[in-house]
Amino acid sequence: MRPIPDPVRPGQESVWDYPRPPRAERLDVRVTIDLGGERVVDTRDVVRVLETSHPPVYYLPVDAFAPGALVPAAGASFCEFKGAARYFDVVGGERTADRAAWNYPTPSPGFEALRDRVAVYAAPMDACTVDGERVLPQPGGFYGGWITAGVAGPFKGGPGSMGW
Repeated sequence: MRPIPDPVRPGQESVWDYPRPPRAERLDVRVTIDLGGERVVDTRDVVRVLETSHPPVYYLPVDAFAPGALVPAAGASFCEFKGAARYFDVVGGERTADRAAWNYPTPSPGFEALRDRVAVYAAPMDACTVDGERVLPQPGGFYGGWITAGVAGPFKGGPGSMGW
């Protein structure tokens, strides 16, 4: 059962207006990621994926990550829209966030913009920001969306949302 969308305030987008299948789009924002007291990413080369009920997932160029920040990790998954994903540990300072990032080495048609880009789960990082605003992780730990003041929910991932 689809929930009732939250009211949309000025300057916000509702995740319930995002498409399914999802859409990838370039975005002119600055994204930073800090881990272990170090900045592991600082880039304006951003692609986000928008999907109904999910906060945006931000994909950043592999070469925007600090040297040694991405270490291939075990495991894989498959998205019906984007294709086969592989995982990475994210390393910053003395910290390692296991399987905290992923990418699609050969994305499905329509998602070619994700090639050579990586998305990162916000929860295990010290901080992730979009244009200086610290993001909140999408609830539930499975999905990798980043919640900012610019999006209205409710968001898939919390208790009772698996059927959305």
